[in-house]
Amino acid sequence: MGEEVQEQYKTLIRGLLDITDNLKGGKFVPPESVICYDEPDAYLVVAADKGTATFSDMANEVAAEYDFWLGDAFASGGSIGYDHKEVGITARGAWECVKRHFLEMGKDIQREPFTVVGIGDMSGDVFGNGMLLSRKIRLVAAFDHRDIFIDPDPDPETSFQERKRLFEMGRSTWQDYNREVLSEGGMIIPRGSKSVELTPEAREALGISDDQGPMDGETLIRNVLSAPVELLWNGGIGTYVKATGESHLDAGDASNDSVRVNASDLRCTVVGEGGNLGFTQPARVEYALSGGRINTDAIDNSGGVDLSDREVNLKILLARAVEDGRLKLERRNALLKELAEPVSRLVLQDNESQSLAISLDELRAREAIDDLRDLMSGLERAGLLDRASEHLPTWETLLERQEEGKDPFTRPELSILLGYAKLHLAGHILRSDLADDRAADQYLRDYFPPAALSEAGEDALQSHRLRREIVASQLTNDLVDMMGAGFIHRMTRGTGRTPAQVAQAWLVASRLIGHRELRARLSLRESAMSLASGYRWLQGLGRVLERTTRWILTSQTEERDTMEMVEENLNGLARLREAFPEIVSGRDRELFEELVEELKGDGTDEAFARSLISLRFLDHLLEILRVHRRTDIDPLEVARTFYRISDLCWIPWLRQSIFDAAGDDRWEQRAAHALNDDLTWTHQRLVAATMRVRAATDSVDAAVDTLSAEHQEPLKRYQDLVEEIESEGRTGLPALTVAVRELVALAERFQAEGVPKG
Repeated sequence: MGEEVQEQYKTLIRGLLDITDNLKGGKFVPPESVICYDEPDAYLVVAADKGTATFSDMANEVAAEYDFWLGDAFASGGSIGYDHKEVGITARGAWECVKRHFLEMGKDIQREPFTVVGIGDMSGDVFGNGMLLSRKIRLVAAFDHRDIFIDPDPDPETSFQERKRLFEMGRSTWQDYNREVLSEGGMIIPRGSKSVELTPEAREALGISDDQGPMDGETLIRNVLSAPVELLWNGGIGTYVKATGESHLDAGDASNDSVRVNASDLRCTVVGEGGNLGFTQPARVEYALSGGRINTDAIDNSGGVDLSDREVNLKILLARAVEDGRLKLERRNALLKELAEPVSRLVLQDNESQSLAISLDELRAREAIDDLRDLMSGLERAGLLDRASEHLPTWETLLERQEEGKDPFTRPELSILLGYAKLHLAGHILRSDLADDRAADQYLRDYFPPAALSEAGEDALQSHRLRREIVASQLTNDLVDMMGAGFIHRMTRGTGRTPAQVAQAWLVASRLIGHRELRARLSLRESAMSLASGYRWLQGLGRVLERTTRWILTSQTEERDTMEMVEENLNGLARLREAFPEIVSGRDRELFEELVEELKGDGTDEAFARSLISLRFLDHLLEILRVHRRTDIDPLEVARTFYRISDLCWIPWLRQSIFDAAGDDRWEQRAAHALNDDLTWTHQRLVAATMRVRAATDSVDAAVDTLSAEHQEPLKRYQDLVEEIESEGRTGLPALTVAVRELVALAERFQAEGVPKG
């Protein structure tokens, strides 16, 4: 039977390769006797799955028969590749998500004991590796297809050592667990048992009432799944939880109908989906709406797929060096082994980033649901999303949840939207020139460990067959994880630019502020501040990036080279940020000092606080540099003028009032952004006019005083108007529009002093 299965598997692989394009000397070679109606595509890889996890070498042997261009990158995880169980990557990735759930609840499961029930046994990849990722695990119960394990009150360290022993045995079962290590009342029961008499301790641990008599093994499993513990860890195969309104047929897993429970039966606090399809999507949503913490399996266990992708791309990178004779095959194989942990760390960073992205979108959705609602509608209109099949909420459902005091979107729904947002943006980037932009080249370099790049060489990196796809996916991940699923849709709608153009502007903004380093400082691993404070400042960083992206899109009227935009501003920004505490004045200075003190109160040092908060005014600094380039006047002098004019004309108050008046309504927000653009342009004209007068005076203050005196009447009229609006307490966009128009008229008078317009 084993040989027959292997032969059938080889037949399947040959059939796939028979209709797949190949590459020879960099040129596409179509399959023989096949009529192709689409564009050439030679990318085909084989992923190991249930039942074929050990077949990678076999698949690569078939690929070698066909002289397929990918070589042993065709099927990842073979003898010269990354064994997922040995690396433990799927469990480790899912554990990053579990840790975040608990940290957001105020618990560190690497330092504090916590109770767990699980699906699987210690010989399994995901379950076995997962149950060794914290020495504080108190595994109360678990089951697989053979046995049910119950340990009512386990000692964390003792039980950890026993689980480790079973994992290292290889083909262990729960029956191999040392019963002397079990706590009082512990039991190991065959799953097929017809009648099980539970000990009092087991009943208490599983939350089973005394009036519930003996039960068979399948009933006991349902009680394990619904036990009152902190974590349900799914490391097995099968669908075990459905929504209350679903039938077993909806779950699509007849073999587990007898043990499946409803989401409403669950009493655990957190679910970690190391395995696939453990819950139906409606079950996840129901559980999350009841207060449970869960993502989706696609988020939690993405580490395995991520590692396979990176292995394939790493082998493609190194293949060029092998072909050129710069790298011996034996050295390549040794290098792949050496890079297992560095590559794994890159994968875990992806898991950590994705789980954080969902948490940030949770916070954004609580403040305003329009962005995500409009994203769903936009993707539906484009035929890219079927809301019903993805079990995403309708507008009416969102409103009902809000009225009931619940989050409008659950984490499982946000997980789905995150994926669609990334697919949509990555496709646009690939169809544009952005994937070839030299400013995005760093994403290609950062994808590989430095040791791989040094051995492969620059030619191999730049000629990588999937170079553009890597850049597009990595840029997309970076942008969407930081800015949220709704960002691109909101910006394209508000500016009329394409997703790729928005991404290019964001890339400039991110390079100007060094957002990666700042994000790392605010991350779980490096930040001294609380998690909630870190999230708040990360959201603030996102707002800075959004304002800067919008500034770039609205201020650049023609196509510009990305690196040129970065390089022309980078040095000037560094100088302005360093001097910012001395040059900022008026209300902006008050705001700067308030935010610095707030950040220091959250646990950061003063130098970092001042550096970070200076970015809150990044769009100001870019405006200052633009005036500097037009007038050739020292940027620090321009900056002092900028803030002197800002204070004179109440611009900080006016700008804040504009956005406060817009509220959550998306059309009012668009109107507010348009009005703010007018305000920004007018401010710049006022500053430029003042700088022209400055050349004939002793100081900035003297220049401002000169223009103010010469235009005393219109200036006083404008200031009186703003004071009148401010005194009313409630300001609407119509009144603020009048104020901006009055300021525009004042700027035109200032310009009449000899400053050319435009």
